[in-house]
Amino acid sequence: MKRILVFILGIIIYGTANVSARTWTYNECLQYCLTNNIALHKLGLTRQTAAETLKASQSALFPSLNFTTNQNVSYQPWKQGVTVQNNEVQTVTKKTSYNGAYTLGGSWTVWNGNRNHNQVKLNTIAELAAEQDSVIQARSLEEQLALLFTRILYSEEAVNVNRQIWEASKVNEERGKEMFRVGSMSKADVSQLTSQCAQDEFNLVQSESNVRNYKRQLKALMQITDEEDFEVKAGVATDAMALGAIPSVQSVYEAALMNRPEMKRARLNAESADVQKKIASAQYLPTVNMNASATTNSSSLSNNAWGTQLKNGFNLGGGFTVNVPIIDQRAAKTAVNKARIQKQEALLNIRDKETTLYSTISDYWIQAYNNQEQFKAAKVSSENAQVSYDLLSEQFKVGLKNIVELQEGKTRLLSALQSELQAKYTTIICIKMLELYKR
Repeated sequence: MKRILVFILGIIIYGTANVSARTWTYNECLQYCLTNNIALHKLGLTRQTAAETLKASQSALFPSLNFTTNQNVSYQPWKQGVTVQNNEVQTVTKKTSYNGAYTLGGSWTVWNGNRNHNQVKLNTIAELAAEQDSVIQARSLEEQLALLFTRILYSEEAVNVNRQIWEASKVNEERGKEMFRVGSMSKADVSQLTSQCAQDEFNLVQSESNVRNYKRQLKALMQITDEEDFEVKAGVATDAMALGAIPSVQSVYEAALMNRPEMKRARLNAESADVQKKIASAQYLPTVNMNASATTNSSSLSNNAWGTQLKNGFNLGGGFTVNVPIIDQRAAKTAVNKARIQKQEALLNIRDKETTLYSTISDYWIQAYNNQEQFKAAKVSSENAQVSYDLLSEQFKVGLKNIVELQEGKTRLLSALQSELQAKYTTIICIKMLELYKR
């Protein structure tokens, strides 16, 4: 009785777990990735660091102010001396003394060839670049997600096709066994039907395995590490999606040049090189700094009160410093030349990314166009192959066609269906990628 209760409880728990398994939509997966992706979080921290660096450079434009105090106590164990007070000689035995100093000071860089202002510009660009790095990672996640969802759709439809083929093979196998029993088919032909049925079952299992593998890849992309059931609601890929209008290469390319974060990042690198050149050129120019301070001090050796000592010792001071570079061991020239080289590298990088971007978009467009045309032809071919195979199956059942003709018809149908599916989903994903590049 106890074993029965445990068994029933296990069924209830298993059933509850299956019922509670979450089904993820594309938008839910995307939002989860954008919220929990580790690489994206790291880039967010990099952006926060860049923002703090920018604030520090902005604060450096203003004067600094600091307060310092120095408190000293000294002890002279063998100190002796005399002093005269009221015509009497007295021995001095005070061996411990105390001194205190207090300083309130500030400094300000009045002018340094605008290096401080240009540093603010440079750090602003660095913060914008860190933001674009985050956008690049987010776009990459979105593109990978779209690709995996399309592959899941393709694999699930392939499962349906392979299941239909396997079910048809089982029907032919049973029909072949009946024909063998009445003596109208040889044992070798029946074995061939059984072998084909097993092969079709293997194809079905393989396609189901592909679905599980793509879901595993999706789970890994989302960085989910639990053992809970993972299901996706991938939707339906219709023929209309594969037959939709394909955006032109030029329209996608022009939009991508303006909107793609990779291009924005590359242009920011060029701007950064310009600012770095200005900072380097400022090393040829003088630097002017101002400083001011207020100081006072006190001592236990004084006979005056502590407040009086602070008043008497109060001192205000100020001044400025001019630093004129004369011989800097080629430091400024080297910095300027390096900044110029960096600008040239940034411009070459922009050209390289433009070329790569155009090539990628062209490749997606060519694949979309070619596969769309192939899909139109494959759809007609698969429809004809299905009609032909249905007719062959009926003729085989009544003994008008042999096993070889039936297998040939089935091979043509399977090939046509696979070609149709591949062309359909390749077209869909390429159009989807063009749309992602365009926005």
